[in-house]
Amino acid sequence: MSLLLANIGELVTNDGGGTGGAVAGPGAFAAVTGAALVIEAGRVAWTGPAGQAPDADRRIDCGGRAVLPGFVDSHAHLVFAGERSAEFAARMAGTPYQAGGIATTVAATRAASDERLRANLRALRAEMLAQGTTTFECKSGYGLTVADERRSVSLAAELTPEVTFLGAHVVPPEFAADRDGYLDLVRGPMLAACAPRARWVDVFCERGAFGPDEARAVLTAGQAAGLIPRVHANQLGAGPGVQLAVELGAASADHCTYLTDGDVAALAGGGTVATLLPGVEFSTRSPYPDARRLLDAGATVALATDCNPGSCFTSSMPLAVALAVREMRMTTKEAVWAATAGGARALRRDDVGHLRPGARADLVLLDAPSHVYLAYRPGVPLVGTVVHGGELAVGWRTAE
Repeated sequence: MSLLLANIGELVTNDGGGTGGAVAGPGAFAAVTGAALVIEAGRVAWTGPAGQAPDADRRIDCGGRAVLPGFVDSHAHLVFAGERSAEFAARMAGTPYQAGGIATTVAATRAASDERLRANLRALRAEMLAQGTTTFECKSGYGLTVADERRSVSLAAELTPEVTFLGAHVVPPEFAADRDGYLDLVRGPMLAACAPRARWVDVFCERGAFGPDEARAVLTAGQAAGLIPRVHANQLGAGPGVQLAVELGAASADHCTYLTDGDVAALAGGGTVATLLPGVEFSTRSPYPDARRLLDAGATVALATDCNPGSCFTSSMPLAVALAVREMRMTTKEAVWAATAGGARALRRDDVGHLRPGARADLVLLDAPSHVYLAYRPGVPLVGTVVHGGELAVGWRTAE
């Protein structure tokens, strides 16, 4: 059965999102006004001017609303227990952010049952979907034992194919005096337990976490096990993370808050996406990444939430878009592209992040005539309808 979405005010199609391999270049925002779109068998079958739309079995009048690709959130930490609101309040009162707070979540996550972790994960997934996120990545990293990391990736794999093994998040307290022993665990039994349910391997390459040699050892072990690298890089200061990510062909270097000219050149010249997480800077009162510098150099930029209980407890991609426009000097078109097609590139996906024929029918109807409203009306729940794989996920607020 085919479905025609008619009377679309603005249809954001983009340039096709990612590809199956490394991609260089920032891509292009593309949109059609006065448009229509046809869905068939869970895929986009046709897009174009409303007056040229083919017949379909069913018709929905979008009432002049904007239609966008579903958001692609390529960086999230959703398997956890507990909360850290007191830590947030302390930061807002002037305490600097430090990565050490992760240990609090590790303790709570280890103590939680599978049922509790699963319920929290599903609740966050529903929250994301209601805000238009139709594809998301999910990391482990709050277990840091073989058994807890295994169950983390297994729970994540119940809801998304984009599962990341992040055993190298921090060194847990019981290994504080034996870093080498923990690295051997991560690269050996822990990796072996997690790799069958994961697609990606990640490492927090940062002061207070893992240095460049340690990060390289973890990432290359992950590659040998068939996983693709991604890197937490250059969040707390200039460092080796971005260069290591580009050197190893990582799909994405995430955070990129402090970059040298050499880092920017490496990102612009390679296939590694710079994934920016403005919710973190909002939640930690830290300097925002300079997206303009990356874009002007020709780097590919993605936006993601980094949803986690410590440094950024938001699941809202619309908020990430608004912050990118207001605080990181991105245009509205650049920010929407980065939150859709850019995220697809960071996940090396060519079926999402765009609405050209053949794409998976993941789309968002805004209660607004244009994508600009995501930044123009920040904090307003503009996502009225979400379609995921051609099926209604969040209800029609349209006239049928």
